[in-house]
Amino acid sequence: MTAAVAVDLGKTGCRAVLWMGGAGPAHDVHEVPGAPGLAADNGVAAARAAVRAAVLPLLPLLQGEHGGRLDAVCVGAAGAATAPEAARALAGLLLEDLPADEVAVTSDAVTAHAGALGGRPGVVLAIGTGSVAIGIGDDGSYARVDGWGPWLGDEGSGSWIGAAGLRAALRAHDGRGPRTALLAAAVERFGDPDRLPSALGRDGNPARTAASFAPQVARAAAAGDDAATTIVRDAAAALGEAALTAARRIAGGDALPVTITGGLTGLGEPLTGPLTAALTGSSRPLHLRPPLGDPLDGARLLALDASAPHEPHVVRLRRTTAFPTVPTPPVTSPAVIQE
Repeated sequence: MTAAVAVDLGKTGCRAVLWMGGAGPAHDVHEVPGAPGLAADNGVAAARAAVRAAVLPLLPLLQGEHGGRLDAVCVGAAGAATAPEAARALAGLLLEDLPADEVAVTSDAVTAHAGALGGRPGVVLAIGTGSVAIGIGDDGSYARVDGWGPWLGDEGSGSWIGAAGLRAALRAHDGRGPRTALLAAAVERFGDPDRLPSALGRDGNPARTAASFAPQVARAAAAGDDAATTIVRDAAAALGEAALTAARRIAGGDALPVTITGGLTGLGEPLTGPLTAALTGSSRPLHLRPPLGDPLDGARLLALDASAPHEPHVVRLRRTTAFPTVPTPPVTSPAVIQE
């Protein structure tokens, strides 16, 4: 019997799932807060803490089975694509922390691609706190578009939408911009506008905090607020451009598969409507399809299959030392979701 843990480490949340028996159903899912990204200051330490918090409560399920060890752990981590040395460092630290024969670390966009398309060629647009488009062609060609983080990119992402909404709110507060329902929404969410800059940084993850305002922007757009509508439409245009650019850069025939994953899809029609129109109205035929699985499915696939076409983008380390002694608290957290 194969035992593997898949981890989806984003900037907002970190989810871990345990599989016993290879491709069988997940036994358990545990979610904790995420980390700012591997490329951020102290990013490796923050990622390590998040992964430990998500994985350790699952390990009691191994007691009495599989010798209490894991065959593999695969982590799809935000920021891994731009910080490969940090990804390698995280893999090494997790080998110290977890009773696994092997630890693999890759970008959360790569695990999203593997899960959404089952390891097959195509384009995956992953949109959450950040945003990135990943394309893998039928000849192995690879394209990564955006995913440059909240200060240099991630255009159209949750942090981008939230920050744009807060800027519009502050412009209205100053009298520099038009009236908008976003000002009242920002006051309700964060309090006094004069204290908004400090409120964004109070939890050490301003991108995640800004992204928490994206649903309010989408609701205001759905209600007809002009400022919010412009922001969400601009976000859809930026996301569509990223996916189409990735499609142009990889080899593939007609009707190249494209799928959209990530928590930002929950914003609904104000975002997904114009985004779908941008993708299906392109000059190159694209086949928009629902995802086959999520990033946890992709991480499970990559944990157990080193022959997948994504492998050049995976850091994989094998154990050469004794297994660590790992404290395994009982699974009692209300954040655990039984499958």
